[in-house]
Amino acid sequence: GVELFIKGDKVWFSEVSPRPHDTGLVTLASQFQSEFELHARAILGLPVNTARHSVAASAVIYAGVDANNLSYSNLNVALAHPDTDLRLFGKPEGFKRRRMGVATARAENTDLARTLAKETADQVSVQTNF
Repeated sequence: GVELFIKGDKVWFSEVSPRPHDTGLVTLASQFQSEFELHARAILGLPVNTARHSVAASAVIYAGVDANNLSYSNLNVALAHPDTDLRLFGKPEGFKRRRMGVATARAENTDLARTLAKETADQVSVQTNF
């Protein structure tokens, strides 16, 4: 994924990563085509399907601890709503504000999707294994 910021007629480069960017996970939840397919089609001049099959949002799951050997719990509660999903990044060490995963949610409008995504992320517990 490539992250750029646009303001007016200026474009700022942010980052390149060899995986779907966290924001691309919302694309997976809301679009018929993946972030990669959308980029590839645009670069190759192929038609891009911008139709959404649902409104989606995401919320970050932070480690909340400075530790190694982490595990996750409460996933069954977090995934109790059928229109939610989790992407856990599998990072072996955490620090309080490190992104350990993303919760995505689909809903009938953006506000509901954001609320559901945040509730889902908040249910995930990250802890150390001693």
